[in-house]
Amino acid sequence: MLNKALVLSSIIFFTLQAQVGVAQEPEVKITEKLAEVKVKHNGQTVIIKRNQDQQNRIDEDFALTSRACPPFCLQPMNLLPGVKTIGELEMLDFLKRKAAGDDSILIIDSRTPDWVSKGTIPSAVNIPWTKLFPQSSSFEPLEVEGILTLRFGASVVDTIWDFSHAKTLVMFCNGPWCGQSPTNIKALVSMGYPAHKIYWYRGGMQAWHAAGLTTVNP
Repeated sequence: MLNKALVLSSIIFFTLQAQVGVAQEPEVKITEKLAEVKVKHNGQTVIIKRNQDQQNRIDEDFALTSRACPPFCLQPMNLLPGVKTIGELEMLDFLKRKAAGDDSILIIDSRTPDWVSKGTIPSAVNIPWTKLFPQSSSFEPLEVEGILTLRFGASVVDTIWDFSHAKTLVMFCNGPWCGQSPTNIKALVSMGYPAHKIYWYRGGMQAWHAAGLTTVNP
C-alpha cells in the first residue's frame, strides 16, 4: 500500500509540475525567444506581454480604417532628417533598457489626456502636443522651459540652449494617421533638440493594440 501511495503521490507531483510548466510557457510570445518585458509604471511592476486569447480583436477605438483628412492624414515613414522611426520590438528594447535603470531614456505619450485615459504603453509619461506646440492655446514658454530642463535634461548656458546631456526621447501617439507625436517632434527639433536623440514609434497605440500588447490606465 505504501508503494502504491508513493507512486500515486509522484504521479500527482509530476502532473502538477507539468501543468505549471505549461502555464508558464505562453502560446503567444512577443518573439520566439521573448515572452514578456517587465517595467515600472507609477512605481508598480507591470508585465508587458501579448494577449493570450487567440480570438481577441483590436480595441474599438482603433478599429476605424478611415478618419477625415485633414487632420487625420497618414504620416510619412521618415518624419524628419535624423529622427529614427521604430517598431514594436525597438520600443520594447527601449522599455527594457529604461526598466534596467537607464535614466537617459524617456518614453513619451504625446496624446491629449482624454486619449491617454483610455490606456497607454507602460512606463510612458504624458506630455501632450499642446504643451510644446507654439500655436496651441495651452502653450506657455515658462512651462516649456520647465519641461526641457527638468524632464528632458537640457540646460541654458548664456541664454543658449545646451542639449548635450539631454535625454533620448521615444515618442508615440495613436498611429500612422495621428499627428500628435509628429507635432511634438517637429516643435522640439525647431527649438534645437537634437534629431538623433528622438525616436518615433509611428505605429503608436493602434499597432500596439493590434499586436495584443499590454496597456495601462493612468
